Amino acid sequence: MPSLPFLIDLSPNKPTTRDIADTVKAGGTRALTTAQERADAARYQEVTCRSALNRVEGMPFHWTLNPYRGCTHGCHYCFARRYHVQFEMNVDDEFASVILVKHNIVAVLRRELDRTSWQRELVALGTATDPYQPIEGHYKLTRGCLERLVEGRTPVGLVTKGPMVVRDQDVLVELSRAAGCTVHMSVPTTDEDAWRILEPGTAPPLQRLRAVRQLVDAGINAGVLMAPIVPGFSSSRSKLERTVKAIADHGARFVGCNVMYLQEGTRTHFMKFVSQEFPSMLPRYERLYARKYPPAEYRKQVQGMVKALQGRYGISRESAGKTLSSDQPVESAAEAFEQAAFAW
Repeated sequence: MPSLPFLIDLSPNKPTTRDIADTVKAGGTRALTTAQERADAARYQEVTCRSALNRVEGMPFHWTLNPYRGCTHGCHYCFARRYHVQFEMNVDDEFASVILVKHNIVAVLRRELDRTSWQRELVALGTATDPYQPIEGHYKLTRGCLERLVEGRTPVGLVTKGPMVVRDQDVLVELSRAAGCTVHMSVPTTDEDAWRILEPGTAPPLQRLRAVRQLVDAGINAGVLMAPIVPGFSSSRSKLERTVKAIADHGARFVGCNVMYLQEGTRTHFMKFVSQEFPSMLPRYERLYARKYPPAEYRKQVQGMVKALQGRYGISRESAGKTLSSDQPVESAAEAFEQAAFAW
């Protein structure tokens, strides 16, 4: 006698992020017994989200969307490291090795976009952790969300370091026509030494730039965020110039920049990383980052140099109102470009 299909899903309910935090607080990450370890040695814990869109204040956008929390890219400067403490996990190895997967986010997003109250405001996708980190190849949650955003005629600004974004070129083209879409590829530097040191789990910078070229050729508004520029690693004039030239050579429609800032959590991790791997640099970092941001004059120099290089290589800044970066204008880009020191 053939078996009949179940009419309801009898599988156990996935925990919420609150459940995860309580479990980890009581027993550490080892207590996440349903987390699945994959070939990259990271553990992936599926969770149930109650909402997909998150309201934010004080940014150029009001809504964010993040299918994953934690990121195997493991960038040492990543501001999102500090958010992992919300789940009672540390900002060091656990940020890059215990990834929360919002398995139901596509269905939740569809319900939210179908509400009559939804005003089709800009949604920033990938502001906390990368929507195209490698596990997206398995779950395809980012693609599913983009398809729902097309249906909801909702404009998107997407930030990623993942060349996998070209997989969804068809959906991004459709979204561009339906509502508007801008892809911000993060390429802080093309210097391979800095890349290997600071971004251990990411694709090579030139691979990311080739992805930008492919998206632009398809008619998508795609450009580059040189963010963050890390003092002492990627801030020299020669490295900045090579990066801006490579960005221009790959046809990016815009470039923005921002100097690294360090909030608590991320700051703790980054300073520990420097003290262990580059101890001679630590005193200078402690002086430069006595506060969250390095001194305004230093930031002005770096951003001014990038602006001058944009002019030299014929690449524009993104038009106001669309950018997801915090690039700030400077009074005299030419004067900033001539400043030689970038002294710490």
